[in-house]
Amino acid sequence: MLLPTALQEAAGGGSVGLIGAGLGIAGAVIGAGLGIGPIGSAAASGIARQPEATAQIQTAAIIFAALVEGAALFGLGLVFLTF
Repeated sequence: MLLPTALQEAAGGGSVGLIGAGLGIAGAVIGAGLGIGPIGSAAASGIARQPEATAQIQTAAIIFAALVEGAALFGLGLVFLTF
């Protein structure tokens, strides 16, 4: 019985809802950073090992980074729709 009351308070513009929105946004941004960081690191390492494959490595890295960023934007969209 307590959970529906808490959800109604959060949806009604209470401070708990703002804290939840802030945590959701922070989680999406941190998750995107943790996802894109290793992609850039692996791309730099791959280019250093095989400079002749630079174009292919860059293309793959940009595609993977875009997929991670798309997932982060989807999360942000859910946060904004929820709160």
